[in-house]
Amino acid sequence: MTTSNVVVVLPAYNAERTLARAVAAVPPRYRTRMILVDDASSDQTYRRSVELGLTSIRHKHNRGYGGNQKTCYTAALDSGADIVVMVHPDGQYDARMLDALTLPIRLGICDIVLGNRIRSRRETLAGGMPRRKYLANRALTGLENVLLGQNLGEFHTGMRAYSAQVLRTLPYQRFSDDFSFDSELLIAAAHFRLRIGDVPVPTIYTPDCSQIGMADSASYALKTLLTLGKYVAQRARLADFPMFQPAPQPEPQPATRPEALLTVRAS
Repeated sequence: MTTSNVVVVLPAYNAERTLARAVAAVPPRYRTRMILVDDASSDQTYRRSVELGLTSIRHKHNRGYGGNQKTCYTAALDSGADIVVMVHPDGQYDARMLDALTLPIRLGICDIVLGNRIRSRRETLAGGMPRRKYLANRALTGLENVLLGQNLGEFHTGMRAYSAQVLRTLPYQRFSDDFSFDSELLIAAAHFRLRIGDVPVPTIYTPDCSQIGMADSASYALKTLLTLGKYVAQRARLADFPMFQPAPQPEPQPATRPEALLTVRAS
């Protein structure tokens, strides 16, 4: 397996100012297979993506962070990826770490690898993570480790690498279209006994980095707790939730691309 089998996906929303810098941070050997999905931005994110030579997809209507990722992963699988890596186009995650994220998957050690921003409290706060986010991250991660039988540094990072088989197994189209998509995916992965690992990455919070507000953060935390409750009920055979059922086999693709998307393929 070589880097030609790795597809980098960028779920983008109003990332015109930061996109070029984020792409430049990606090691050159990965830049030939990058897919950006623009979630109906109000700026020129899509145009800038095309100018940079990325395979570019645009939602006509905003579908949310989770909805954006669904399009990213489906497009990556359709392109024949063996490994899919998510990089945020606002530069919040250090794309130089792509080799470290993909190596455990290449070696068959992990199915999913996360970029762990919390190697130490001092470094994380010095990197700009707001204290309230740090404390919430620690509390939720601790609970998730206990309930899911994991030992991860953090569950709430946006830098992630997946084997293609993971994305074919997990029913991610059934997950939420909002920020809780990330939690649902990892909790479902734990249910399917997939191997999740992590590697340390720098904490980068700058004025250009996108951040969710207090209301969305609270909603994300509550939905994460709700999904954990579903996991416990599912494992105890007290209920049966669609998110814990294997993904259905893909249906034949229509001859024409759905009107909801506009795609430009890089030459």
